[in-house]
Amino acid sequence: MSALFKAVDAFSRFLSRIAEAVALILVASMIYEVAARYVFSAPTIWAFDISYMCTGTLFVLGAAHALRQDAHVRIDFLAQKMPPRLRQIIEGIVFVVLLAPIYGGLSWFGITRAWRAFTTSEVEMVSPWAPLMWPFYSLLAIGLVAFTLQILIHGLRAFGGTVDQDFQLKA
Repeated sequence: MSALFKAVDAFSRFLSRIAEAVALILVASMIYEVAARYVFSAPTIWAFDISYMCTGTLFVLGAAHALRQDAHVRIDFLAQKMPPRLRQIIEGIVFVVLLAPIYGGLSWFGITRAWRAFTTSEVEMVSPWAPLMWPFYSLLAIGLVAFTLQILIHGLRAFGGTVDQDFQLKA
């Protein structure tokens, strides 16, 4: 089980590095757009598409790593009053029984949507640039799969007692 945990953690870390690259692409493209628009009076037709695609993928690709690092916001005023083992069992149930199937379904939808966009060469219909959509949908699907796996692993760690009372993962 430990090898599986490490593999999912490594995959989440890898996707967070891709998210960092996407953030750099977003920043560079927005700087270029601002300069093109205000300095040269020549706005681009692709800036809006790049911005929403990068922002969406950035969020989804980083979600699994954020869960691994326990960087999500929690409201734990009730959980602090529970015994640690009860809190871990409840957290395990919520993550494995409730959240993992929900995000598993979202992952499946993302995969089928990306595949359909690839097979039909779907393009953005609203944009004058009309980029292909399958790369965007594929990154979203990969991020959702990674988040689903990280949710499942987090729940299993909670059942195994490897999540301590402050919700920080033990090294």
